[in-house]
Amino acid sequence: MKISPALILLFLAAVATGSSYGQTKPKAATAKPATLARPKLVVGIVVDQMRYDYLYRYYDKYKEGGLKRLMNEGFNCRNNHYHYAITVTAAGHSAVYTGALPAVNGIVGNDWYDANAAKNVYCTDDSTAATVGSNNVTVGKMSPRNLLTSTVTDQLRIATNFRSKTIGVAIKDRASILPAGHAASGAYWFDSKTGNFVTSTYYMNALPDWVTAYNNKKMPAEYAKRGWNTLLPINQYTQSSPDDVAWEGTISGEKKSVFPHDIIGTSGDAYTVLTTTPWGNTMTKDMAIAAIKGENLGKGADTDFLAVSFSTPDRIGHAFGPNSVEQEDNYLKLDMEFADFFNFLDGWAGKGNYTVFLTADHGAMDVPAFWQEHKLPAGLMNSTTLARTVVKSLNDAFGEGEYVSAFENYQIYLNKTLLAGKKKTVEDAYQVLRTALLPMQGVADVINLRDIGRAPLNTYQLELFKNNINAKRSGDLQLIVQPGWFAASYATVTDHGTPYNYDTHVPFLLYGWGVNKGETLRRTTIADIAPTISALLHILPPSGNVGNPVEEALKK
Repeated sequence: MKISPALILLFLAAVATGSSYGQTKPKAATAKPATLARPKLVVGIVVDQMRYDYLYRYYDKYKEGGLKRLMNEGFNCRNNHYHYAITVTAAGHSAVYTGALPAVNGIVGNDWYDANAAKNVYCTDDSTAATVGSNNVTVGKMSPRNLLTSTVTDQLRIATNFRSKTIGVAIKDRASILPAGHAASGAYWFDSKTGNFVTSTYYMNALPDWVTAYNNKKMPAEYAKRGWNTLLPINQYTQSSPDDVAWEGTISGEKKSVFPHDIIGTSGDAYTVLTTTPWGNTMTKDMAIAAIKGENLGKGADTDFLAVSFSTPDRIGHAFGPNSVEQEDNYLKLDMEFADFFNFLDGWAGKGNYTVFLTADHGAMDVPAFWQEHKLPAGLMNSTTLARTVVKSLNDAFGEGEYVSAFENYQIYLNKTLLAGKKKTVEDAYQVLRTALLPMQGVADVINLRDIGRAPLNTYQLELFKNNINAKRSGDLQLIVQPGWFAASYATVTDHGTPYNYDTHVPFLLYGWGVNKGETLRRTTIADIAPTISALLHILPPSGNVGNPVEEALKK
């Protein structure tokens, strides 16, 4: 078929001029809001010693509106792990809120040894601070000054020119102080001697009226009178061992570890025992609600942030173990506390106007005796035997002397001045102690943290231990325990603090404003939490952040 020259010219003209023939007219751009959209309130929840499997182990018994609400209506990072080796409370809370490593944020454990000052240091020690809200002078000598980086709560304060309020609430001081950050509007923790929530002069010189009002209710005394009985008939606790087993511990004043539990304080410490019962969760939730109301959180022009940590599951876990009726009962009741809390938030801020995330500071190993009962590999090392072996080995090799300055976090802090005087090095001490300790049951290895690049470790664990090392705060040598093992002085305990899955695998749930519904099995880390919340709020991540936002969790 012959094509006419006129038709060819018409086609060329259409191409050259970008003819819109056959195309729809582009739509006008949607106008963007005049102000940046953000949630009214962010609530960060850390559950102390919540292993990931607790989400599903008790799922069928959870009520609607608590954990099921977060799991089924929010976003679930199901393969979320700690990214360092020593999984303990202070390090965990710091990592959640800084997005950093202990190597960077400096919180390498609950305690460490300061070689320059020749003394042990507690993570939130601050001799310049004083107690506010109690006559207990030691409970308030606390602040976040040992934390070397900013937190996501700090960054929110900076981003809003300090108009946003940030509050920390927990039973444990470190679980309130470290998440709330350096620039916090306030942080409050529980004084077990008086039953008051207290703070320190780092934050203020007198308690706000709303805290005083809460303390004046004397709820700890009321809860102690009620004791601790199960939510359900005892035969319905099918996810647990029998109530009366030899490998469970007891709480203060009891001879047997069985329900019902009496809550009996001791002279000078009336309420520590209360925090090893679900009433500790009730007090924490009530104090969190009091903080929201008292500080009018979520009612201003800028986003506010409440960091609340539930410390009681850790205390119950250490006392009774993860497979106990006590821990199952605790989580069923904690779930109900969450449902109550979220219902309050719906009424206070409006459903869809607030964002919640939930995670844990570490998991836990089962009581070794429970594993042994079922022919699983686990055991206990005697702490005293380990220490004596270390001391004797060094004395035998180098002559009598105080070669060890401290033991913390399965780390040995060596007296390097004495070693130098003996013309010995850290490497010399390492060779002696590795030879002495490696044959012991439960010891997987001993590594030289001052020369970790040559450590005979698999690449996965090597990275985790590297992430823990802070040159000024970490020890010289690291003892690595076998999976299922830990050091203790008695058999009816459980523990955490290792690089193994039962300690590293914890929940990370997101719910509410700006959050998609869904889940991922992609591996995420605790370091991803702070940058995810930072991205949600359109603020700079914390100064030491090493994580990445979980993109699929956030609405575009």
